[in-house]
Amino acid sequence: MRSHVFKFIIFTIVFLLFSCNRFKVRTLTYNELNDSIKNIYAPDSRVAFYNISFKPNVKYLMLKGESDQPKAVAILKQKLDELGIPYLDSITILPDKSVGKFKYAVVNNSVANIRSNPRHSAELATQALMGTGLKILKNNGDFYLAQSPDGYISWVDHGGVVLMNDSDYSIWSGSEKVIYTNSVGSVYHFKNNETEILSDIVLGAQLKLLHTGAGYYKVEYPDKRVGYIKSNEAKAYKDWVQNVQPSGELIEQYAREFLGSPYLWGGTSTKGMDCSGFTKTVYLMNGFIIPRDASQQFNAGLDIDKDLSFKDLEKGDLMFFGTKATGDKKQRVTHVGIWLGNEKGEFIHSASQVRLSSIDPSSEYYDKANTNRYLGSRRYLGNPNKLITNLKVDKILTELKP
Repeated sequence: MRSHVFKFIIFTIVFLLFSCNRFKVRTLTYNELNDSIKNIYAPDSRVAFYNISFKPNVKYLMLKGESDQPKAVAILKQKLDELGIPYLDSITILPDKSVGKFKYAVVNNSVANIRSNPRHSAELATQALMGTGLKILKNNGDFYLAQSPDGYISWVDHGGVVLMNDSDYSIWSGSEKVIYTNSVGSVYHFKNNETEILSDIVLGAQLKLLHTGAGYYKVEYPDKRVGYIKSNEAKAYKDWVQNVQPSGELIEQYAREFLGSPYLWGGTSTKGMDCSGFTKTVYLMNGFIIPRDASQQFNAGLDIDKDLSFKDLEKGDLMFFGTKATGDKKQRVTHVGIWLGNEKGEFIHSASQVRLSSIDPSSEYYDKANTNRYLGSRRYLGNPNKLITNLKVDKILTELKP
């Protein structure tokens, strides 16, 4: 009897050792494969969602997680099949079934706060302006996982947006709009009557145009409310986008309008903006949607100052700052500003507030700290890039693609 028990124990140990070694090899292969696919299809988790992992099992890999990159998931499974690695697929493709027929949302407040996690106490990741279309990836009731026109993926609360199905969103995106061109203002309940305010409104916001009258635009919100905007504070969107002439001068004009505006981490509106939210807003009013964060903006446009001499910069170029690379650490971009191209060596940026700085030690605005951590500049004007959307060509701001 003891002999049979001993043999069974030995057999079990050998079987487990063989299985564990085989699983160890399988796990190593899977991790390398999974990482390589993520690096290709979702290298930046801010704009592409690929959160795939596995649960260990002696017989197979249990794939789990979620992604908005169906092609990446398909390739993962194809490669596992080719390698002969058995698996159980429990991956959720986004948008998931919680979205139902409401695949879109449109911002209904002057600014929608979009957070890193689905709770009001979470970090403010970014903002979206009134009238902006969002693609909904997941619905948890109070918050929606949403993707904005610049590709950013984060959580928006239900109170700031209106959900729409395909038909409703098609009607909204295809309708004529007005774009608000003052820094901040109001929409009124009645025309030519400023005593009853319907809501506030900020630069770059859009509403549906119902009627143009003497001194006002009659507009409609995503939730069907109707109000009035002074015509000297807004423009018909199609006229604005057709006539806007992006230039260093126009960039400087809008940038200077924000002088003194408060710094707000995650902010992208005239209510408050961080450094990249500031540059993003200025370029929006020049007819461009640019990447959200400074590190993303650094990867767009034309590199025009490789030797870090400042000599080839032109008004409107974006300047980047951060930590320079060392032997064991990569360069890290943490800040961005706009070069003003004057003899004083000035640039404008949002740091504590939107303010002027200079690279010239003799200037009253000399910014030694940022001058010493300068990493280079990028030129967007006249340099098409897949990361920069020209609104004259692509109406992505109001016609978000599924």
